[in-house]
Amino acid sequence: MEKINQEYGAEQIQVLEGLEPVRKRPGMYIGSTGPKGLHHLVYEIVDNSIDEALAGYCKNIDIIIGKNNTIRVSDDGRGMPVDIHPKMGKPAVEVIHTVLHAGGKFGGGGYKVSGGLHGVGASVVNALSEWMEVTVKREGKIYRQRYERGHTVTALEVVGEAEETGSSTIFLADSQIFEEVLYKFDTLEHRLREMAFLNKGIRISLTDEREETPKKVVFHYEGGIKEFVKYLNKNKDIVNNTIVYFEGSKEGSYAEVAMQYTDTYTENIFSFANNINTHEGGSHLIGFKSALTRVVNDYARKSNILKEKEENLTGEDIREGLTAIISVKLTEPQFEGQTKTKLGNSEMRGIVETIATEALQAFLEENPGESKIIIEKTIRAARAREAARKARELTRRKGLLDSMALPGKLADCSERDPKLSEIFLVEGDSAGGSAKQGRDRRIQAILPLRGKILNVEKARLDKILNYNEIRAMITAFGCGIDDEFDLEKLRYHKIVIMTDADVDGAHIRTLLLTFFYRYMKPLVDYGYIYIAQPPLYKVKKGKEEHYVYSDKELDNLLNEIGRTGISLQRYKGLGEMNPEQLWDTTMDPEKRTLIQVTVDDAVAADEIFTTLMGDKVKPRRDFIEENAKYVSNLDV
Repeated sequence: MEKINQEYGAEQIQVLEGLEPVRKRPGMYIGSTGPKGLHHLVYEIVDNSIDEALAGYCKNIDIIIGKNNTIRVSDDGRGMPVDIHPKMGKPAVEVIHTVLHAGGKFGGGGYKVSGGLHGVGASVVNALSEWMEVTVKREGKIYRQRYERGHTVTALEVVGEAEETGSSTIFLADSQIFEEVLYKFDTLEHRLREMAFLNKGIRISLTDEREETPKKVVFHYEGGIKEFVKYLNKNKDIVNNTIVYFEGSKEGSYAEVAMQYTDTYTENIFSFANNINTHEGGSHLIGFKSALTRVVNDYARKSNILKEKEENLTGEDIREGLTAIISVKLTEPQFEGQTKTKLGNSEMRGIVETIATEALQAFLEENPGESKIIIEKTIRAARAREAARKARELTRRKGLLDSMALPGKLADCSERDPKLSEIFLVEGDSAGGSAKQGRDRRIQAILPLRGKILNVEKARLDKILNYNEIRAMITAFGCGIDDEFDLEKLRYHKIVIMTDADVDGAHIRTLLLTFFYRYMKPLVDYGYIYIAQPPLYKVKKGKEEHYVYSDKELDNLLNEIGRTGISLQRYKGLGEMNPEQLWDTTMDPEKRTLIQVTVDDAVAADEIFTTLMGDKVKPRRDFIEENAKYVSNLDV
């Protein structure tokens, strides 16, 4: 490697002072500078108010989205400390907002339990804001201080008097840092509702002042996670009427669980540690699952519902159709895993297992009627699992679930490294033919899908495995399904759904996403699922051709090239494009647009799939009516 002829001494070592590292590398602190990172700013400030609530000093938290996408978060807690910090020599409120890793969460006795992943909170939000203003009501006075891009621009000053206490923070995210400063009401609404469920008794309001008529929602749940389970099951048919709830403290840690069975075929268990959704589970989830499996089996034997000759029920049998929330609060959580959302504190397994075992035993003994209904459901699940196993074995004997016998209609790629390989799931044989001819055969595989796949929201695995199109996908991917799923065996690291830009195409896409989310969820969790974006129009003027992907893009193009002397072709389906067009517009890695499917909010995803694909018609109709105004292209 060629040497760079440059001095390398002490003066070349760059030292980033204060909050400069945050502005230099924002992604390290908030994950991204896209929408996810932008919304994370709000959660960091709200977390501080939640901490005050957990400590017992705050009842009300109000969040306002201002007309210019400013954010104001106010609470009625104690108010941030304003006295001079002994080490820093400036007001504590200023230290909190201008020094990294400063706050009441780092062992100084400010908070016993606190939310947030790393406690960088207010200082990081300050660093990434064009400006921020903090108002504190404390000790009979109102204090105010202003910052700009992380720097203090006014001294802390007394601006009035107040009998009440609390803190209020208003900030404008910096457009120099973020791709777009535009908050989504729905995104904030989902997370704030979740926070209110997880912290019973707290009242959280969200107001949007950007429209002519301000929009406001208020969340206040005295029942906490019991109401959370009720909310999650609102569009499902219930098996046991009583929501099982229990809580307990042990060794300075607190755990609570709420659970209820539905007639669905998948489990929906969400675990939280200090209000953080632990997507990857961890010790608290393992403790709950162990207790549930053991207690249900013991009770089923003792009550003679499970006969002596019958095998024990598996954890999967017992959790089929279960909706549960496990929430723990502990002093020093340790987060691990690929996305740092797996609780690693080993002691939490035993704590949750002990609390859950006692409570579940008591519930089953005291509610024999509901207990029998639950056990009978788990036994039906066990029989269905056995039927699914036999179906798997039968199809495997026929060579249909064996990765050595790939489906006949799959046009595979020559590349064998999964990281470099991609498979397109194409709607229809006609588009499949064009895709096969137009692809890069080295890295791109094509699997045409005929018609609409089974709605897996309404079917058990044994029925799902009898469906040809689903079997073809399972064998093509090579990684198995459900409890046999093995991500290491996945043959393609890009699975691209390519459907027509019409109602049928959208329906097929939703059916596929439902299947992946319910039975191959790691594909979604690790970002292997993508949606292709075929063009909506071809615009020709003279010898020039343009492909456009939305009505807005079409409008911009016509303004640029003129609206006369053009020919406009509206693509109804992928089959209308020849192989070269399909390659140029939708498949060429150099030119195409792919949307990666991610699930930042598993609770919201579950709600949407249940609403759209479940049995109940009214919630689906309500959802469509409410969201119809956001649809710009719809072929009927």
